[in-house]
Amino acid sequence: MSREPVTRARRVVVKLGSQVLTGPDGRLERRVFEDLAADVAQARARGVEVVVVSSGAVAAGMGRVGLSRRPEAIPEIQALAAVGQIHLVGVYEDAFRPHGIPVGQVLLTRDDLESRRRYQNAKTAIGALLRLGAVPVINENDTVVVEELKFGDNDNLSALVSNLVEADALVVLSHIEGLYDRDPKGYADARLVERVERVDEAVQRFVGTSRSRLGTGGMATKLEAARKATHGGAAVVIASGKEPHALARILAGEPLGTFFAPQSDRLRRRKHWIAYTVQPAGRIRVDAGAVRALLEGGKSLLPKGVVAVEGEFDRGDAVVIEGPRGEVVARGLTAYGSGELRKIAGLASWEIVDRLGYTFGDEVIHRDDLVVFRAGR
Repeated sequence: MSREPVTRARRVVVKLGSQVLTGPDGRLERRVFEDLAADVAQARARGVEVVVVSSGAVAAGMGRVGLSRRPEAIPEIQALAAVGQIHLVGVYEDAFRPHGIPVGQVLLTRDDLESRRRYQNAKTAIGALLRLGAVPVINENDTVVVEELKFGDNDNLSALVSNLVEADALVVLSHIEGLYDRDPKGYADARLVERVERVDEAVQRFVGTSRSRLGTGGMATKLEAARKATHGGAAVVIASGKEPHALARILAGEPLGTFFAPQSDRLRRRKHWIAYTVQPAGRIRVDAGAVRALLEGGKSLLPKGVVAVEGEFDRGDAVVIEGPRGEVVARGLTAYGSGELRKIAGLASWEIVDRLGYTFGDEVIHRDDLVVFRAGR
């Protein structure tokens, strides 16, 4: 089966998990870094730009201070990241130096991508690194991040970065070979799924959740990353990073791992940002008529259809829109704060001024600021 969207990609994000980058002793495995550097050099010779999303800072810190298990306390994780980040980037630099390729470290938190201004700043800085011939090495800023600003895992970060840099493909290199139709550890007849056309409920039923002793992600988080990235128009491959020169072989079209096809109904970059990057500040419950208007008519959300408002939020914040049964039907940027919206819920648009004394427009959420999930989420 063709993997042409990957073989003809001109900009690729490659994500490497902690268990790929470390050996059995928990220390960074330099062969993996050297293989990656050689693969990136080969890709660049063909005109392909590569952005690296790297786990491994905490794992590297654990190796440096002699811990065998990832701690739970945030201050300890932050300290390990501080120790490990220096070592991690040094190993990247050592691996790329023989190829004459500089590396540039980029540390991000969710807050950096939720702010539209900082999002654009990150996009501009990474673009400048690529123009200068450097390979951006991106990681979550674990040294200063707190729980509410975390991406959750670097699988999620890689999907958001693929949209940020407008990548054609995302390659997720893990300690597992790809997506199986059942847990290969528990079932000898488990079959590797070679191609996924869409990450739907049937595909998501293949996996559960898991955490490793070094990292935070399992196959469930990788599937979620694949869903986000393919919805942004990128092809995705999940494969074993322990395979020698895995990236080069994948970009050459070798059928390693599981291929996820880019979606034809891709979101524009700004709507992808609304759907997957910005954390919702509240929820709006709407009636069945509003659900039909959103899902079938491509309409804006009007105050007439609003039934209830949950949470406290300001004008311009992201909110989740739920149907009568609590099903998620959309996300959007609201034109009214929660207090204002409670006052105008159920009213016709022309009644907004009468109730508030002013108006920000007829729509609670304009369709240009709205992303609809047709199958629900």
